[in-house]
Amino acid sequence: MSNHTKETQRFVANIPCIPSNYSRLIARVLELQVRDLPSLLELTQLSVTQFMQQDTLLTSQQQIQILENALRLSNNEAFGLQLGNQLTPATHGAMGFLANSSSNLLTALKAFQTYIPTRMNFSRLELITNQEWLECHYYIDLDVSTDIRRCLSEASAMTLFEFAEHIVGRPLDEAKTSFTHPEPSYSKHYADYLPGKFEFSAQHTLVKIPIHLCQIPNVSAHHKNYLLALRQCEVMLAELHSSKDTCQYQVQKMMLSQPPGVLCEDEAAAQLFISKRTLARRLRTEGTGFRQIRDKIISQQATGYLRDSHMSVEAIAALLNYHDSANFRRAFKRWFQVSPDQYRQRFNKP
Repeated sequence: MSNHTKETQRFVANIPCIPSNYSRLIARVLELQVRDLPSLLELTQLSVTQFMQQDTLLTSQQQIQILENALRLSNNEAFGLQLGNQLTPATHGAMGFLANSSSNLLTALKAFQTYIPTRMNFSRLELITNQEWLECHYYIDLDVSTDIRRCLSEASAMTLFEFAEHIVGRPLDEAKTSFTHPEPSYSKHYADYLPGKFEFSAQHTLVKIPIHLCQIPNVSAHHKNYLLALRQCEVMLAELHSSKDTCQYQVQKMMLSQPPGVLCEDEAAAQLFISKRTLARRLRTEGTGFRQIRDKIISQQATGYLRDSHMSVEAIAALLNYHDSANFRRAFKRWFQVSPDQYRQRFNKP
């Protein structure tokens, strides 16, 4: 069975949305003092004060510029490996927490595929599965130099293997990693950082993992933590993909900040200081409606639980605030034309 997502991630290069903690980590890897930071921030139009604030967000152009400055300051071709070695799961915020709490490696990597735009909006992960392998294709949707592409590819591969080792419980020595860049002068050091085999000048940047390793249960899986992190990631993704000027975005944000299905149309209108009729008219102008937005959010959460957990349909219904599982089953069939049990069987069918 092949599962290949072909949709290209769209992003706007000049919108700040990349957490600045990655760049502060770069500064630590370079062992910079505060007085040295202006050289790292050259051409970014960021002040040292802005850079040091935890909630500062960077544009993709600023992030790439900081990487270019870092490569120049480090004078070390292998800086990508150095940086990747410091990228712990905690570095990736809610997305890292979600992956670590996942039931197995496949579920963790699907989380990465979905939510990587919330951390690095110009990066994209696509997964292709067959009977033997899971292929993790890594893309950079920006025109960057060969050095930057190499640095990002190395650090991203190390991030993937860091999570894989945590979930599987050992290094993935059976893995095969392909890089598009030519073999670097320091290639003999790759084995010090990355498990398995490597090839260079490949057509695609990808990591191949035996499929049976992806299905080993994660001994550190924690379903409650997984659901908490999932909800947080969904909120961030909704914020990233929606226009904050739309009524639809405001309603989505309200829904995602409360337990599923709790927000009613009257309450949403009241929070926006408009009438229920005005809310309906504005949403209709944007090509949607309150029930459509609610159904989309709940249906996405429902399919996630069916795919990525062993919870019963009754438990999922309760979690989504359906007081009667029969009502949930009817709603699910209206959304997907199959029952929850049929959906789960089809998805899990080899």
